Amino acid sequence: MKKDIIIRLRTDFEESRYLDKDTGLEFWFARDLKDLLGYRRWENFVKVISKAKAACKTAGYSIKDHFLDITKKVEIGAGAQRSVDDVALTRYACYLIAQNGDPNKAEIAFAQTYFALQTRRLEIIEERLTQAERLQARKKLTISEKALSGVIYERLGDRQQSFAIIRSEGDKALFGGYTTQKMKERLGVPQNRALADFLPTITIKAKDFATEITAFKIKQDDLKTRDKISEVHVQNNIDVRKVLTDRNIIPEDLPADEDIKKIERKIESDMKKLPKKSKSFKEFTGSE
Repeated sequence: MKKDIIIRLRTDFEESRYLDKDTGLEFWFARDLKDLLGYRRWENFVKVISKAKAACKTAGYSIKDHFLDITKKVEIGAGAQRSVDDVALTRYACYLIAQNGDPNKAEIAFAQTYFALQTRRLEIIEERLTQAERLQARKKLTISEKALSGVIYERLGDRQQSFAIIRSEGDKALFGGYTTQKMKERLGVPQNRALADFLPTITIKAKDFATEITAFKIKQDDLKTRDKISEVHVQNNIDVRKVLTDRNIIPEDLPADEDIKKIERKIESDMKKLPKKSKSFKEFTGSE
């Protein structure tokens, strides 16, 4: 029964939405919301709106961005009209009104549950988008490192050992003297896993940027010795580190993020639950 009422509330709420054709913004009229939330008298509902406005200001948002006081014409019979006060509300404003309404009203109680579910749904979506961005960054770093490894092989004829040494020297420069091994210990990364699988997105992108610059400089300057290539890679990581530290972002002090393989499994699972016409996993993550 409770679920049915929430579904009905959601339907009524969404059907009372208006859309500004010029801006594409959605909004609701307070007088419509008043009826949905079980208020008979406009004067009583205005008090709830005032509390919601105060909550909006306390949260650090502009009241005018979410509550627009207006006057509109309404029919009163026989073709006559009169002006009434109303308020155009954003979805966030509707949420605040529900949170500040009379909890003894069944409509308010169900509205609070509905908006709580909606808020949690948006939080999950934002979380998945953030995770997808990190996964995409990690895949991009893999591509960049493979490209650098290939360039090093062309110059030195030694792919794995030289690349591993050069990458390690770069990590030491990026992480303020901490080697790849020391960073693994610092972040609690399993020995059989790559450090980048547990780095936050910004650090992954920093490593990727330095790696791409190194591959470019090897070709541009026609570098042919491991020492020269390592020197360039170290300097690139030092420069990238400076960009971060100048903004008070200290790579070695950032906490480890969730295992990238767990994130990949979560997104894979989410994609399987979507309709068949939805984007594929590769499209969603931007991977090749």
